[in-house]
Amino acid sequence: MAGGFSGTILTSSDGIKWNKRKSGTKQSLYGVAYGNNTFVTVGKKGTIYSSSDGKNWTRRKSRTSVEFNEVIYENSTFVAFGNNGTIRTSSDGTTWTSRTSGTSNNLRSFAFDGSSTGVVVGYSGTVLTSTDGITWTSRTSGTSKNLNNVGYGNSKFIAVGDNGTTLHSSDGITWTDWTSSCGANDNESLWDVAYGNSTWVAVGDNGSIYTSDESSCTKRTSGTTVEFNELYYGNSTFVALGDNGTILSSTDGITWTARTSGTTDSLYSGTYGNSNFVAVGAWGNLLTASDATSTWTSNRTYTQDATSTTSVNTHLYGIAFGNSIWVMVGQSGNIYTTSDGTISTSMVVTSRTSGTTVNLRRVFYVDL
Repeated sequence: MAGGFSGTILTSSDGIKWNKRKSGTKQSLYGVAYGNNTFVTVGKKGTIYSSSDGKNWTRRKSRTSVEFNEVIYENSTFVAFGNNGTIRTSSDGTTWTSRTSGTSNNLRSFAFDGSSTGVVVGYSGTVLTSTDGITWTSRTSGTSKNLNNVGYGNSKFIAVGDNGTTLHSSDGITWTDWTSSCGANDNESLWDVAYGNSTWVAVGDNGSIYTSDESSCTKRTSGTTVEFNELYYGNSTFVALGDNGTILSSTDGITWTARTSGTTDSLYSGTYGNSNFVAVGAWGNLLTASDATSTWTSNRTYTQDATSTTSVNTHLYGIAFGNSIWVMVGQSGNIYTTSDGTISTSMVVTSRTSGTTVNLRRVFYVDL
């Protein structure tokens, strides 16, 4: 499934033939979740739609006009959250109930501990917790800075935000501010966080990288001043992607090495799948590495079909692997698929008909 601006929803059973579905809205859609045999998508102006098959979508009453930033499904409950402290919940994706958040601040990110506790973070240091998605309790974060992301790993929640803000908690209730101990710079906002190899890593503006072993926090040398757009962990390796073709990798989160990308264009998204590290970005950039600590191969010369020498020359914003193929989505409704799980400089991708010209920001694979 792929989603994006102007109410765009696209579905495919094989990643090859894509169908544009009537969502019934022109509002941009920012989040999608699947649970209880139901798809739910949310977006601007209180938009909520649900579908049992991904094909036919029905607008649901949210009784709000604020923007929803995300929707998740945990503990048998859909939770949609957004600006002005708005929270709506539903057990079936059809009937939605307003929940009291106790805040009017914008809510940005969610993490779940896998068993009982969910944490939502947002602007002005907002932290909320819930064990059922219905009753939410405001927690003291100890900061007034905007919190942009939160993650969970090794029995710890980690929240990151503006001005290098870094918080941690073992239960989501009591939070410790590590910002000063990290040596954070007021000009460095942190945007993404990941856990792996017994280490937390956060990345953000000006090439900022911070790590924590949960006993201390340390700023690491990245060797760059670019903004990082993505951080992911796969096959025992952290990979940070950013502007100017920046790729950094690390097996321990401590020592980072710049990798040769062969491009100066921005890299927006990446993942690990089918024994390959992959990154996509501006102007059709598609980079791969079987080992993220080695040189990355630019597959910029790949073509759109077997009879053409035309290379893909559009921005790519998302990539996913599933059903033994790779699917890439991007600018102006473009969708490209590989013939199999192999990526190479000589490969041929197929442009798929999306039926839309809006930018597609996200693609994901659900094994039904």
